[in-house]
Amino acid sequence: MAFLRPSAANEVVEVVRGRRVYLRPLTLDDYTEWSDLRAVSRAHLEPWEPEWRQDELWRSSYRRRIRHYQRESREDLGYAFGVFETAEDRLVGGLTLGNVRRGVMQCATRGYWLGEAHIGCGYMSEAVRAVIPYAFGQLLLHRLEAASMPSNTASIRVLERTGFVREGLSQRYLKISGSWQDHIRFALLAD
Repeated sequence: MAFLRPSAANEVVEVVRGRRVYLRPLTLDDYTEWSDLRAVSRAHLEPWEPEWRQDELWRSSYRRRIRHYQRESREDLGYAFGVFETAEDRLVGGLTLGNVRRGVMQCATRGYWLGEAHIGCGYMSEAVRAVIPYAFGQLLLHRLEAASMPSNTASIRVLERTGFVREGLSQRYLKISGSWQDHIRFALLAD
């Protein structure tokens, strides 16, 4: 049992809605669309993500991922969503509220990815804006954190556009694409 976990945190969220996108937990039925989008976007995604395993896009790996997401949600440790474009009801990316820390912190780390074909459409800014009321209202978090490599200007723009404030530089903060990378840290507070 998580210390000071609000009772609302264990309620199942079906859909978080924005104007042109909606977010919902991925299911096993989303495998083909997810793996196709990740496969065609691989060259774009790899420089910004942890090193891809050989079985990254296999159905068995996806099943483990979904079970992990479901367990994290049940235990109030993290919440993972697919980001879907509403008009055509298609997957365009993913967004997570991970590393949920309760107790005196009431904090989570926000992460996301976007399929290469959907860059520059404003979908991720809208998805981040849509999840903020969920994080602060339903999950009763006090703080959202995010980090971006200094060279990832598109991600930095999304964070700044959605109200996140720079807090500093962490050296060799995350292991991305096989090596430890510096990251600019950002935060957004509920108040």
